[in-house]
Amino acid sequence: MPLTAIALVLVAALLHAGWNMVAKKSGGGQHFVLMGAVMITVLWAPLGLALAWPAVPKWGVLEWAVVLASGIMHLVYFSTLLAGYRAADLTVVYPVARGTGPLVSSFGAVLLLDETLGASGVLGVLAITGGVFLIAGGPRLWSQAHEPEQRQRLRAGLAWGALTGVLIASYTVIDGYAVKVLALSPILVDWVGNALRLPFMLPGALRDRSGFVRDFRAQWKAALLLAAVSPVAYVLVLYAVQLAPLSHVAPARELSMLFAALLGGRLLGEADRGLRLAGAACIAGGVIALALG
Repeated sequence: MPLTAIALVLVAALLHAGWNMVAKKSGGGQHFVLMGAVMITVLWAPLGLALAWPAVPKWGVLEWAVVLASGIMHLVYFSTLLAGYRAADLTVVYPVARGTGPLVSSFGAVLLLDETLGASGVLGVLAITGGVFLIAGGPRLWSQAHEPEQRQRLRAGLAWGALTGVLIASYTVIDGYAVKVLALSPILVDWVGNALRLPFMLPGALRDRSGFVRDFRAQWKAALLLAAVSPVAYVLVLYAVQLAPLSHVAPARELSMLFAALLGGRLLGEADRGLRLAGAACIAGGVIALALG
């Protein structure tokens, strides 16, 4: 994997960890997702429209279908993640999702985009996936399975987390196809896809106007930060995908878990220094293996 791609992924991972910590601290739900989407569409409109003016008229049915599929998949991902958080513990849903996502993305890229993943690449993917679980305190999942009152929530968390991970992999492969095969602008894929999500979310907000106004007053600052930072983080990843195989970039994104741990947030529950250090070593080693591969 080229050093330029690694640098892009590193910056994107740091930004991703930062805005996720703020967003999760805000306790946002569906209204928060809509706020972020509206603010992204408005805040990045000048750049988006400037790029769309010469490019979008040349899009055919395939380009529009891929961008729409990306937008819908991102929306389903957010909705599924939030549903998982309501049904189970964050310490279960988040690590399962973040561990499953890169694993499925990498092998999906091999199967659907004709990429190759050598022995060092496979080891790198597995090391990063394992490191994500260790940083998240993964072994505690098994101890919970022996507590009857926690068993149902654990099962729900595993199911929602795995589904969320599959959705992460799905939009990753779709967007990888858009920027690598169709050669679409990463900025346009993200901005247009975000704008296409709005019609699917607005009806819910209109049915609960008082709730939306209440949440807006409490969460608009966090939503604005998300709107300013999250597109940058994801667009950097898409540019990295143009430079390196998706099967390498997708797992390398999980450096965000490492940064989240180093930033000291309680994002995944109580910290365990030993597990976090072991997880960090696994992620670092995995990224090195991908770079060498």
